[in-house]
Amino acid sequence: MAQRRLLTVATLLFAANTALASPCQFESQGEGRVAAIVDAHSVRLDDGREIRLIGIEPTAATKQALTSLLAGRDVTLRGTDDTPDRYGRQSALLFIGESDTPVQAMLLAQGDALVSAEVTDKDCAAALMASEAAARRQKIGSWADPSAIKNAESPDDILAGIGRFMVVEGKVLSVRQAGATTYLNFGRNWTRGFAATISKRALPAFENAGIALKSLEGKRIRIRGWVEGSTGPRIDVRLVGQVELLGANEPTGVRP
Repeated sequence: MAQRRLLTVATLLFAANTALASPCQFESQGEGRVAAIVDAHSVRLDDGREIRLIGIEPTAATKQALTSLLAGRDVTLRGTDDTPDRYGRQSALLFIGESDTPVQAMLLAQGDALVSAEVTDKDCAAALMASEAAARRQKIGSWADPSAIKNAESPDDILAGIGRFMVVEGKVLSVRQAGATTYLNFGRNWTRGFAATISKRALPAFENAGIALKSLEGKRIRIRGWVEGSTGPRIDVRLVGQVELLGANEPTGVRP
C-alpha cells in the first residue's frame, strides 16, 4: 500500500510538471460543488447539472477514484462546447478548486482511467496521453495487469472483450482498402485476425496530421477503441488520437 501511495504521488508530480498547467485551460463553463458520483464517467453538481468527464474511458477503479478525488469538492468546468449530450450531460474537463491540473489527468496518472482520444486539441491530448504513459511505465493501477494491453496476434483474447474499450498493440502486416473502408490488418487471415478500420470520411483528419495510412504497413502501433466484430475483432478508428506509432526501441506492453 505504501509503495502504491509513493508511486501515485510520483505520477501526479509528473503530470503537474509535464505541460499540464496550460494545454487544457479551455474556456470556463462554470463552477459547482460535486454532490454525487453518478457513475464511472459522470458526476452531479449541487445545482443539478450532470457532468461527463471528457477525454477518458473508465476502468474498474475509476468510480472509486472519482469518489476519493471529488466527493464534496468545489470544481471548475472547462471545455470547448457545453452543449448537453443526448443524456442531458455537459461534457467538460474538471479542475478541483484552484488547481490547473485536470481531474482527468490525475486519474490517468494513477492508472485509474484510459485516454479516450476524443479531446482533439493537440496539446491537451498530448498532455493527457503523457499522464497515461507515465502510469503505464510505472505499471500502476490498471496497468499492473499484464493483460491491460492486448496483443494483436491473439485475436481471440480481443474478441472476448467485444463491446468494451480496449488498448491493442501489434505490427500492421498490411493496409488494404475495400470500398469506402481502409483496413489495417494485424493478421494474415483477414477474416479472423484483428484489424482496425478507418472510413473514408475519417481520412482527411489523418492527412491533415501528416499520416499516410499506407506508411503504417510494417510498423508497430497501438490502437484504442471499442471492440466489435463477430468473426475477427475490429476497432473502428474515427479519431487520429486512437492510433499511436510505437518507436523501434519503445518497450511493448503486451505479453509475448
